Amino acid sequence: MNKWKLLPLALALAVAAPAQADELEERVAASQAAIQQFASSLQGELQAAMQEGGPMQAIEVCQQRAPEIASDISDDTGWSVGRTSLKLRNPDNAPDEWERAVLEDFDAQRAAGVPAAELSRHEVVQDGDDTAFRFMRAIPTAGLCLSCHGSELGGDIKHALERLYPEDQATGYSEGDVRGAFTIIQRM
Repeated sequence: MNKWKLLPLALALAVAAPAQADELEERVAASQAAIQQFASSLQGELQAAMQEGGPMQAIEVCQQRAPEIASDISDDTGWSVGRTSLKLRNPDNAPDEWERAVLEDFDAQRAAGVPAAELSRHEVVQDGDDTAFRFMRAIPTAGLCLSCHGSELGGDIKHALERLYPEDQATGYSEGDVRGAFTIIQRM
């Protein structure tokens, strides 16, 4: 084949690769911003609830406001925004296959000494005819979280969690553990 016939293809690929890299970087940055908005909003409401009514009020914030915040950000962006974990409190947040694999990798990296706050992953995935940009960022377990997610829960907290989440698995964490992850799906 004449090498001059391949020149247009080579030029097209050379132009397309940087454009795709720029688009990917923009998706990562936008995902990080959305997750920061989610995390900041939720953390602010949890801290206020802890000050006003302690862990019992914080449980209500997590149960009611966290899904609302995720829904608001999803509506604003047109993406699917949420939280997931390997140890679920709310079964509606169950990880899909891709999320489960990422969470397992986050746990392995954390066990190898990588701080949970540094763990994130993004990938363009194909699911049948659909292509999606996927992004996850680990949720590190902070001291504030241990009131409801730690190993030693007070009686009132334990009873409230049993009542609201009969199949709760989201306890037994220590500070710094990967408690779960924020997750974003952007359809392409």
